[in-house]
Amino acid sequence: MIRKLLGVFVLLVLGFLVSCGPNVPEMTKGQVQAYLARPHNSLWKKTVNRPGGGPYQKGVHGGTWRTFLTQDPKSFSPLHEQDSETAAVVGPLSDSLLEYDVYRRAWRPNIASYQVRVNQATQTLDITFTLRPDLWWTSLADPQKKVRVTSDDVVFWYNQIEGNPELQQSGYAGQFVQMPDGTQKRITIQKIDDRTFVFHYPRIVAMPELSSNMDFGPRYVFEPVLKKQGAAGVLKLWTIDTDPRTLPSMGPYYLASYHPGLGVTLVRNPWYWKRDRFGQSIPYLHAIEDKILPNIETVKLKFLAGDLDSYTLRPQDLSDLVKEPRDYTVYSAGPSLGAQFFSWNQNPRNKDKPFYSWFTQAKFRQAMSCFFNRQRVIDQVYRGLAEPALWFFAKPNPFFDPAIQQTYLYDPARGLRLLADLGIHPGPDGRLRDAQGHLIAFTLTVNNDSNLPIDIANVYADELKKVGITLTVRPLDFQKIVDSLLKTYDWQMILIGLSGANYFPTQGDNVWLSQGNLHLWNPLQTIPATPWEAQLDRLYWQGYATRDHAKAAQIWDQFQHIILNEVPILYTVYPEVFRAVRNRWGNVAVDNVGAPDMNYVYLTP
Repeated sequence: MIRKLLGVFVLLVLGFLVSCGPNVPEMTKGQVQAYLARPHNSLWKKTVNRPGGGPYQKGVHGGTWRTFLTQDPKSFSPLHEQDSETAAVVGPLSDSLLEYDVYRRAWRPNIASYQVRVNQATQTLDITFTLRPDLWWTSLADPQKKVRVTSDDVVFWYNQIEGNPELQQSGYAGQFVQMPDGTQKRITIQKIDDRTFVFHYPRIVAMPELSSNMDFGPRYVFEPVLKKQGAAGVLKLWTIDTDPRTLPSMGPYYLASYHPGLGVTLVRNPWYWKRDRFGQSIPYLHAIEDKILPNIETVKLKFLAGDLDSYTLRPQDLSDLVKEPRDYTVYSAGPSLGAQFFSWNQNPRNKDKPFYSWFTQAKFRQAMSCFFNRQRVIDQVYRGLAEPALWFFAKPNPFFDPAIQQTYLYDPARGLRLLADLGIHPGPDGRLRDAQGHLIAFTLTVNNDSNLPIDIANVYADELKKVGITLTVRPLDFQKIVDSLLKTYDWQMILIGLSGANYFPTQGDNVWLSQGNLHLWNPLQTIPATPWEAQLDRLYWQGYATRDHAKAAQIWDQFQHIILNEVPILYTVYPEVFRAVRNRWGNVAVDNVGAPDMNYVYLTP
């Protein structure tokens, strides 16, 4: 299930270790599937395919799920969930208004019921939420002290936290809609009573559930700090030095302990409201234990030793982990729905640097796409266990069209012709130079917590070297990458990922809209910097407001074509995902859509 606000993406980087090899031409999806069917991939037959979606059998309470984080969380505050580690620790302390059933492709109430009212006369829309009556803020330090969750929490969070530009929250851009006349108007929120509140949309929109769904924190904690210390004080609230037992939760878990460099423990919240179809409270787990394990080889060894309950395999692990005997099952989850991507910094803060003049040219970015050899990455980095990421929307997206795909595929000769159109030619030494004589050389920033992005980057650097371009790979700590993207803007090229897939065309407004803080290549634009970004903004808002599916499809087709043609980002590959889980756990299902659902996993007798 999707819990978090789906209009917002957060940064995510994953990686594995492999080696580089010779040049291999890119293959079609059909050729890749044929490659995967070769005899040496018979290991696949030793895995199990068990997708999620329920219904799940009746479980029992108890047990500690032992897993890992690659690094320490950066904060305990929901305002700092830019990385997956912090999100893993902070996320279970809250809950969202709605849930989206990714299997049935339908919204359903979670902590609130809702009703949508469309006013054709005024061309406006309201979505009214009513909170459940059994929602409480409690803490592990004093679990008997219960503070009721009310509309005041939601209204405060929307207006004073998400709606505060000084806090630079990812959800801020999603509070505004573009009107037919091009002006921006804010979606407002109104308290009706202690449990009921309404979002007022200034125009009719296609999916108000998406843009109004949200997690939130306790007003009684954040408001006094905001009044006394302002935004700066709020941003310093709930650091990793805070006693975790004092943190209030209205989600499925409390944060019980944190030992830097060692691990984090979450324990079950007895006041959590959710029940299974048999009337039992969930989650079934008593606790989740996250060990801090920066080295992926250590993670593998810990799993094989029985110290961890699951392990997501690297390509080179498959042959070892399907051997018998074993006390775990290896599940095949299918190709990932999202992919890492490259992006080039087009922020005018860097306009005095040579790379800015290159990166802001569409033909340059198109050429860079022609130099990226996906099949070489698939063969060398993923050992054939991946497929090219040629599309912009994920396959579950209702507007996904397999015919709309990247056309600037691996073709170095074509790439050189595109660069020649920009006055970029090889010198006597074979290295490319622009019309001003600058060598075409720049730096690619990648995350250093695993080797996969570094390996992908090295493959790309090798391909670029063949045509006379120097690419320097710069591994960097993830938090420094976040700061570089959101604060200093001092990067040149980057390889990164965004958590989640594009289930909806309007998911990730903070990325695709020119005003968004994660509009990576040039964020927080007051007005669109380029005609194509202005067109993306217009199409986004047209699609956002079009409830007729056929008409919306025409809009989103144009949107996809622009992204793929302008290449502000370049997707890499969709890795095949394999996950091993110990056999002592019941209700285990693994896929790349929504499973495993940890609410239903339980320790078998």
